[in-house]
Amino acid sequence: MEIIMLRLTVSGPPGSGTSTLVDKICQSRDWTSLNGGEIFRNEAANRGLSVVQFSALCKQDLEVDRALDTKLKEIISSKNSPDVVESRLSGWWAHQLGLDCLRVWISVSDEERARRIQNREGGDFTGRLQESRQRQADDNQRYLELYGIDMSDMAPYNLIVDADNIDADEVFRLVSDELGG
Repeated sequence: MEIIMLRLTVSGPPGSGTSTLVDKICQSRDWTSLNGGEIFRNEAANRGLSVVQFSALCKQDLEVDRALDTKLKEIISSKNSPDVVESRLSGWWAHQLGLDCLRVWISVSDEERARRIQNREGGDFTGRLQESRQRQADDNQRYLELYGIDMSDMAPYNLIVDADNIDADEVFRLVSDELGG
């Protein structure tokens, strides 16, 4: 039986703090990581497209999305998998593939996500809130269409962190405690 190296998946909507958590985990444990967005950006570059252009292509041709997700599933189920994989669907993929790892979902309200994105990227709060809600609705619809995945179903996750009223250090502590060692 092949030994899979994946130890942790981190998922959550944009602005939930997934990247910050992954950085802290990897620094504290000397672990490797892969952000699903890297696969997306690399494929855009391979096709000579900007991220915005490639995103538009993915919306037009769902097979492009499927191919990217297939690539991610192959990576996380290989013996050369990074220790941590961060993507919106990585917890679902690990669950469906039967991988024995901690699968974390970071939950934050629409308002908190909009506030964090506004702090990071600027813009007005109302605009960021509308963008955030629209992106979430679009993504949820796409995952339902592509894979029959209902993003409100938390069954694949063995740790759900409500990060609305706690800071990044507390999220890190909660996940570290769950990982042990």
